Amino acid sequence: MDNAERMTAGLIYSPNDSGLMQQQNAALELLFDFNATRPSQTDERAALLARMFASIGEGCYVEPPLRANWGGANVRFGDNVYANFNLTLVDDGEIVVGDNVMFGPNVVVTTAGHPVLPELRVRAAQYNLPVRIGSNVWIGSGTQIMPGVTIGDNTVVGAGSVVTRDLPADVVAVGAPCRVVREIGEHDRVFYQRERMFDLPVEELIQLLGD
Repeated sequence: MDNAERMTAGLIYSPNDSGLMQQQNAALELLFDFNATRPSQTDERAALLARMFASIGEGCYVEPPLRANWGGANVRFGDNVYANFNLTLVDDGEIVVGDNVMFGPNVVVTTAGHPVLPELRVRAAQYNLPVRIGSNVWIGSGTQIMPGVTIGDNTVVGAGSVVTRDLPADVVAVGAPCRVVREIGEHDRVFYQRERMFDLPVEELIQLLGD
C-alpha cells in the first residue's frame, strides 16, 4: 500500500511523498487564483470553486480568503453553503458538508492528525479522519472542528467552540470542549436571541423571507 492509499484509508502515512506533494501543489495554485479574485468576479470565483472542490452544489458562496491544505480537493459542499472569511479546511481527508450550512468567520475544520509518539512525529507522520457536517447547520465564528467529528442536521455550534466529539441533530452546543447545551424547540419559535422576541409569528417571517 503506497502513501496515497494509506492517506485515504486513515492510516499513518508520509505527507512528504513526492507524488502527493505534486498533486497538492497543483491544487494550491487554483486556491491562490481564487483568493486573488476581485469582489466583482463572482462568476470566476464560482468557476474556480467548481474546479477546486471534489463537488459543490448550487448557490454556494465562499468569502476569500479561503485556506485549504488541498485547495478543497477533498471537500464536498451541498447546496446553499455560505462561508464567511478565513474559513480553513485542513482537507487532507474528506470533508462533507450538507445543504444550507453557514460558517462564521475564522472557522477551522481539520481532518489531519499526528501520532503522539515523538519518533513518528519527527518524521512528519500523519493520519486523516473524515469530518461530516449535516444540513442546515450553523457553525459560529472561531469554532474549531477536530478530525473524525460528525455534526447532525440543524445543529448550532456556538462561537469559539472546540468540537472534539460528534454532536447530534437539533441541538445548541458550545464550549471547549464543545458540549450540548439544549435541544432546539418551542423556545426558538419565540426568541431569536436571548430575551429578544420575534416581532412577527414565525410563519409570517418565513413568508417575508421567501425562498
